[in-house]
Amino acid sequence: MQENESIIEISNVYKYFDDKVALDDVSLTIKKGEFVTILGPSGCGKTTLLRLIAGFQIVSKGEISIFGNDITHIPPYKRPVNTVFQKYALFPHLNVYDNIAFGLKLKKMQKSLIEKKVKASLKMVGMTDYEYRDVDTLSGGQQQRVAIARAIVNEPEVLLLDEPLAALDLKMRKEMQLELKSMHKSLGITFIYVTHDQEEALTLSDTIVVMSEGRIQQIGTPVDIYNEPINSFVANFIGESNIFNGTMLEDRSVSFCGRTFECVDEGFGKMTPVDVVIRPEDVYIFPVSDAAQLTGIVQSTLFKGVHYEMAVLSNGYEFLVQDYHFFEVGAEVGILVKPADIHIMKKERTCNTFEGKMLDIDKVEFLGCQFECLPVDDISSGTPVKIEVDFNKIILHDNAEDGTLVGEVKYILYKGDHYHLTVWTDWDEDIFVDTTDVWDDGDSVGITIPADGIRIIK
Repeated sequence: MQENESIIEISNVYKYFDDKVALDDVSLTIKKGEFVTILGPSGCGKTTLLRLIAGFQIVSKGEISIFGNDITHIPPYKRPVNTVFQKYALFPHLNVYDNIAFGLKLKKMQKSLIEKKVKASLKMVGMTDYEYRDVDTLSGGQQQRVAIARAIVNEPEVLLLDEPLAALDLKMRKEMQLELKSMHKSLGITFIYVTHDQEEALTLSDTIVVMSEGRIQQIGTPVDIYNEPINSFVANFIGESNIFNGTMLEDRSVSFCGRTFECVDEGFGKMTPVDVVIRPEDVYIFPVSDAAQLTGIVQSTLFKGVHYEMAVLSNGYEFLVQDYHFFEVGAEVGILVKPADIHIMKKERTCNTFEGKMLDIDKVEFLGCQFECLPVDDISSGTPVKIEVDFNKIILHDNAEDGTLVGEVKYILYKGDHYHLTVWTDWDEDIFVDTTDVWDDGDSVGITIPADGIRIIK
């Protein structure tokens, strides 16, 4: 197989755990020799996908192939992959040498060949003088190296790494990131790496696969993912972002935060609702002058070592700014954003949409509940309808019993002057809410939708 040819093909893969969908129609091609990072928050399906590739779990639907061969139902030990776990799973009663040699001994390999392979693996991970040490005397970073050596000694085509640095302290984690990058380059094999750490993914990867709720959101290089996020989830999850609601007036012209800005984006049409993303380091801040596009007041200032991070309130919208210059709280400042630093994204949705049916002239059923609506004269009882509800029409209550239905806040996106929430309902369907109230991830809430917030469409 030639370099850059695909080694792994994941085709329309689903994974169910009882009624829960862990992976939802995932397709992915991985090239030989790539360092691919699967990135996402807890519960997004990244570890499940890795375990399906390893063979530790079985695909519910779909196909996984390696070298063009279907391995979907082949047991783990017959797959050309090895896995390094977050908990290194080293044998405490064996020394470093015997831990690494364990798999080779099971294969009844010649003793001289085992010794040669183990020493080569130890050299590869910088542990040449540690072969007879007990593993419980090693530091976390050293144990990690042993776990990697045990995996690569079998010369796998693919090395799977499941959050392998999560247990290390920050300094050791940074050092091991450089080690892994170097190992990948020298080994020349394919690395598939799972993490929730965005900085780690940006540092290590050739390709990043961003996941959320069992689906792939975006696949790209670290530069592409950071500079050209495909949606608000990716923009918010990868690094710090200012995300605002905007309107694309026409090509290269967008309105947000109460004024019109020149940008470089085209092809969104005219008067189109969009999301606008500006990275904090791309916001220029200076004493008020004629050059300012907006003026604002500094709300907070934090020193972050290499820059100051400031929150600036302008026209009722909060900008996060990272700059080398210090401005004290209360200072009036000017803000400028260059056209090339304004990134425009299509909105994933402009309102909530649900399937339902009319019950009466002023009653409709959806989400398993009965709601009052404004009178509809031309749709008879029992007729299936589509329901639209604007994000800002939904009311959330602290006491779940106060709502028509119950939900749980599971994702929070700050949009400069309000929060955009994803609320998972007890009917396994999401509701999206715009609110100025502050909620925490995981909060249980009651949900009310007033009659004038419900639009009925035949």
